[in-house]
Amino acid sequence: MKKWSSVFANLAVSYVAIVLVIVLLLCSVFYIYFSRNYKEELRNKNQLILENTAQAIETSVLQRVQQIYLDLSVDKTVDIRLFADLSFQTKLSKAIDLQELLKSEVTSKSDIVQAVHLYYPGQNIMLSSVYGLKFNADQGDGALFLADWIDGMRSNKQGSLWTQTRQIPKDIFSSIPGDSGNALITYARTYPFQRSGENSDLIIAIDVKENAISEVIQNMMPEQFENTFVWDSLGSTITDSNKSGSALRNHYDSGMSRERMSQSEDRGGSFNETLDQVSHVVSYHTLPSTGWKIYSVEASGIFYKKLYLVQKLMLGICLLAIFIGIVLSGILAKASYSPIKRLVGMVKGLPGHTSEQVINEYRLIDNAFIRLNDKVSTLEDTLQANNPIIKHNALMKMLHNSYTREELADELQLLGISQKYSHYCCMIMNSGEAFDRLSSGNRQYMAYRLINQLEAASLPETHIIAEELPDKKMIVVLCANQVSEALMEQLSHLMIVEGKQQFQLDFQIAWGSWVQEVSDVHKSCLEAQILMKYGYFMPETAILKDRSLLDRENSAEEIPQSMLLKFKEKLHARQPHEVIMAVEQLVTAMREGTCSADYCHFILANTVFVYSDYLKSVRYHHPVQGNLDLYHQYTELHNIRSYQDWLLKSINTFIAHMEKRNSERAVSSIESAKQYIHDHLSEDLSLETVASTVFISPKYLSKLFKEECGVTYTDYITSQRMERAKTLIERNNMTIEQIASTVGYGTAAYFIKKFKEMYGCTPGNYLRNTVKQA
Repeated sequence: MKKWSSVFANLAVSYVAIVLVIVLLLCSVFYIYFSRNYKEELRNKNQLILENTAQAIETSVLQRVQQIYLDLSVDKTVDIRLFADLSFQTKLSKAIDLQELLKSEVTSKSDIVQAVHLYYPGQNIMLSSVYGLKFNADQGDGALFLADWIDGMRSNKQGSLWTQTRQIPKDIFSSIPGDSGNALITYARTYPFQRSGENSDLIIAIDVKENAISEVIQNMMPEQFENTFVWDSLGSTITDSNKSGSALRNHYDSGMSRERMSQSEDRGGSFNETLDQVSHVVSYHTLPSTGWKIYSVEASGIFYKKLYLVQKLMLGICLLAIFIGIVLSGILAKASYSPIKRLVGMVKGLPGHTSEQVINEYRLIDNAFIRLNDKVSTLEDTLQANNPIIKHNALMKMLHNSYTREELADELQLLGISQKYSHYCCMIMNSGEAFDRLSSGNRQYMAYRLINQLEAASLPETHIIAEELPDKKMIVVLCANQVSEALMEQLSHLMIVEGKQQFQLDFQIAWGSWVQEVSDVHKSCLEAQILMKYGYFMPETAILKDRSLLDRENSAEEIPQSMLLKFKEKLHARQPHEVIMAVEQLVTAMREGTCSADYCHFILANTVFVYSDYLKSVRYHHPVQGNLDLYHQYTELHNIRSYQDWLLKSINTFIAHMEKRNSERAVSSIESAKQYIHDHLSEDLSLETVASTVFISPKYLSKLFKEECGVTYTDYITSQRMERAKTLIERNNMTIEQIASTVGYGTAAYFIKKFKEMYGCTPGNYLRNTVKQA
């Protein structure tokens, strides 16, 4: 009797019963579900695969093609309406840039696009990425291969057109026998976007490779690839993935045309169709951007075969689950009983336990807890001894808003708040770099004394809680029954005076706003922490209470890039007075502007990185410290004045050292090299040639340019040539080819490329802008 009433027996019986009930119930439900619904789920899965395939065609082919149209429409580097009016005869030189743009679009999407054409109906001119410029585009050789989209757009009431698939030879102007071609689909669209085809003055046509769509179908539906194809809204085949034989597709076409036309408005679905006296399931889905439909045909017998297999497999799994469940029930019962058994053994080993006969282990454990409950009261003394730590942790959790209202009400006694106050406010105290000068022991002693003095301060109808924060700051929570700025001033003055008289420390204090609930103290603390961040930029302000600083925290204003560039330029030019002015401007902008503190710190750190990178570029070594860890030095500074003094002192030391180093180098050599470059820009200016003229090695000449000029030799040559070219362009008395030759470039195309890299525009655009400004 005792054996069957034990906890182990009860657990074993419970687990076995639960397993049997769950497995039998799941078997019944699964059998009914799969018998009725699995075949339909297989069809839905097939439909889902087809839908994903259609989505893949949309995203990877059709939308990318439409993106090409958008890229050309918004491109500002060239005028795509170049031939839209009779003035094009004066702009033929710009056709090269326009064709290069078309070629770049084709190259970037060569996996799906064969060519891009610009057709101007008014002038009957076509500019193609493949065929170049063609006048009378609808006549002569190759017009037959362009007629479908040209004629279609001329009579189109809409703004776009997708053509049927057609076979186009690689060279439409050649009639060489056996010339292989490509199956293409053309997407034509008017420009501007809102024009219709019949009144458009520009049509953008994009030749899309048919095999791009076929590859998507093959990748997404490898098993159904041969029986999947795409039709347009008129019933014409866009792509036929059944490459093994067209007879099967013809059966699909004749058997499905009536059904397909009746469901042409549906986005997707499936239906049964008998083809060659065999039942088939036809799934289809509509491509939203074109209205095409993708069809997949599967024999119905495939779904039935999978259903029978699943039913047999499900029955076997259920039988196996019953067996495994019974075995696991025993294991789980034993595993669940093991901690109870260990707990019973511990109870029996407790002092004062009486050796009594217990039928059920739970009763034994219950009796043990009753005895242990009497000993819990002795822990209160231990809690009192650890009260400072508990108080600190409770305050930190309250400031981090880790309590619910109910939990916080229970913890107020730990914080020493014995009554409810109507208002609460947080103050944060920071001593800056003076605090870091203290040893760990002195800092703890100072914090302990200051906390005791603050909490013992005799302020009427108030309660003060003070604790040290992990970042070496101190937090003070003021509980009062009324909002009083005079009270805040009195407490702040007390903290500043005590810190100055007893510890010789200058404190900086930030005030949070008053809140009415103790659960909202974290909001006041957050405001005080935000204000304290701006203490870095206002070290002379002892009490930070200006509410307008809170608005700076969410400000999107940025320091003008011109200030940052000025600092970088003057640093590279090694002009100490100019660098001082640039740094002072940055500091003034941060102190008097409305930029957020985090953004200002980012700018300060970025300034340090710019300075550090420049030191590395000129291989500077501090005469005493060697390689400088500037960022580490920056993080140890406690206010912006210290930062300014440190940065300017470091830069002045660097400039003085570099001037001394430069005086010891062969300055005349690099000046001679610069003069030779200036006088021979149109000649060979290789590093070896110029180095031989100043009688030094090419490697040493390259090093001098990097160290003295801050740029590589090649960049210096390029900048000099571009400056000369810009001057010649502004005079406007030479052609681009002549200018390219004068400044040492063999081809005008390469000169134009380098000029655009340097100034962001072509020489022609630069000349027009110069004339326009004049």
